[in-house]
Amino acid sequence: MTLKRTIAVAIVGIATIAASVLAPAAAQDEMQHLELLRSDIKAETVAILTEVMQFTDAEGEVFWPIYREYELERAKLGDRNVALMKDYGMHFDNMDDVKAKELVNAYFKLDEDTLKLDKKYYKKVEKALGSNTAARFVQVMNQIRLFMQVQVAAQTPLIEKMTQAAER
Repeated sequence: MTLKRTIAVAIVGIATIAASVLAPAAAQDEMQHLELLRSDIKAETVAILTEVMQFTDAEGEVFWPIYREYELERAKLGDRNVALMKDYGMHFDNMDDVKAKELVNAYFKLDEDTLKLDKKYYKKVEKALGSNTAARFVQVMNQIRLFMQVQVAAQTPLIEKMTQAAER
């Protein structure tokens, strides 16, 4: 599978996740579907990293355990992101200033924690495999994250002005 095709598969999965999570009340089977999609995206991310990073066997033996640690921590951030999207979807039709502020602050905190995670694992990969490899890792993960964010943003309706929402 080419890199572009692999990324495209991941993007379709993310778009599906966004659509299902942003629905006001996701059913249990939708949440199971969400978990399957997240699992597929993790596998696609590994495939992208494998193709782009082009590790030697020795480099791979060093990198993949670090990546598995990273992925465990990143999954927790992913859980927070899904919870944030669900919260947004549940309150979209009756969004007041208090809830809007709460959601934006949670979004800012998630972004901060994502940056902290990236910095932490940049340092780990840099120490183990050098700055060039660490920078390439961060670059690839950032590109994947940006592709995903674009898809989620495309599926996310903007908050309406309070006066418009009140007229409904």
